[in-house]
Amino acid sequence: MSLQVSVIMLGVKDVARARKFYVEGLGCGIDQDFPGFVRCRLGEGSSMLALYEWEAVAQDAGVSAEGSGFRGVSLHFIADSRDEVDEVMRMAEAAGGVVVKAAAAAEWGGYFGYFSDPDGYLWKITTAA
Repeated sequence: MSLQVSVIMLGVKDVARARKFYVEGLGCGIDQDFPGFVRCRLGEGSSMLALYEWEAVAQDAGVSAEGSGFRGVSLHFIADSRDEVDEVMRMAEAAGGVVVKAAAAAEWGGYFGYFSDPDGYLWKITTAA
């Protein structure tokens, strides 16, 4: 057996707000849509993205729902061009995301920026080089 990431689940404070951000703002397709839970298609060959009520995720896992701040996790999208990086950053900001680090050239030859979704999850949008 080979381990694969089938779904990335984010615990969110407001599922409707997160749904609007990812579906309407960033153009993700809906795979499942239930009260308190939405699963989105991110694109061909990609894992799916599940949005689930924060408290429900904690209860499901049997852990405390307390906690905040950076948890050492970010989601990454490798774009084909600088223009695509800029477009995704614009889309995220227009949808209510926050640009955390404006897109710029990197020392290693690539081009990248960071935004956070309405629940503070970080996304890095980058070119490969």
